[in-house]
Amino acid sequence: MESSSSAQATVLVIGTTGQVGRLIVEEFDQDSAGVRVRYGARKTEQVDKLVSEGRDAVLLDLDDPSTFAHALHGVDRLYLLTGYTVAMLAQSKTIVDAAVKAGVQHIVHQGVFANWDVTDPHFVWHQMIERYIEGSGLAWTHLHPNVFMEGLSSMSRVENGVFSVYWGEHRVGWIAARDIAAVAATVLRQGPDRHAGKNYWLSTEVASGPEVAAILSEVLGTEFRCEIGGPEDFKASLATGESGVEAWYAAAGVEFTRQVIDGRMGYIGTVRDDVEFVTGRPSITLRQWAAQNRDLVSGSTTG
Repeated sequence: MESSSSAQATVLVIGTTGQVGRLIVEEFDQDSAGVRVRYGARKTEQVDKLVSEGRDAVLLDLDDPSTFAHALHGVDRLYLLTGYTVAMLAQSKTIVDAAVKAGVQHIVHQGVFANWDVTDPHFVWHQMIERYIEGSGLAWTHLHPNVFMEGLSSMSRVENGVFSVYWGEHRVGWIAARDIAAVAATVLRQGPDRHAGKNYWLSTEVASGPEVAAILSEVLGTEFRCEIGGPEDFKASLATGESGVEAWYAAAGVEFTRQVIDGRMGYIGTVRDDVEFVTGRPSITLRQWAAQNRDLVSGSTTG
């Protein structure tokens, strides 16, 4: 078997059509030195598109373990990113077991920003997955991103210059998805000899909702406003069904806002920034992110 430290280790990336996954594709397009990259997608048309672009792609549906063996054959390093549902527990357990069978040597897992004894359910799910990975005997690296800046175009979408946060006026830590992708790609390229057993924390700067609105206003030259909400407001927004979030995951999200406000997850409002330690370049600030994503944010300010 080829060593995971070989100049041609094979990397399999899961979730290539998602928010971070598509940026990992871009990272490897720019630099795949020392590795062969394979992408997994759960729909045939997604696989076909990746292949048409000249990439090695395979069908991999985390809800269908029969797709695992072919996708994992010959793979040395696996990037594991699951969907935001309670199904992540079964998905992760079964893909880790398959990785052991296939001879994978290193798993890089995208988790959450949490203390070891956190009680919020969806944070707990991620930590159970991490413990299972660690118990598998495979080399591992865990990434711990805080609140995504991209949430300003999804869960807390800016519409007509207004967006909402549901943790009151508390400050939280923010991270750009591109920085998560850059860290992931770097770890996968360099492998377990350098990164095995490491936890990397990704929280670039802290800001409250109103502070973010002020940054957007300053950088983009138009007025932005943040509406302050709490757990019940978040629960009501999810109850409309427009978010498409699974009920159990939605309930866990509401609990997250409750614990940030009451202080049990006060550490969410801290800077722990390992981006430059891993990649060698500074992390993206909120101001930089706003400038880079002007169309994404500003496109929701009219109409």
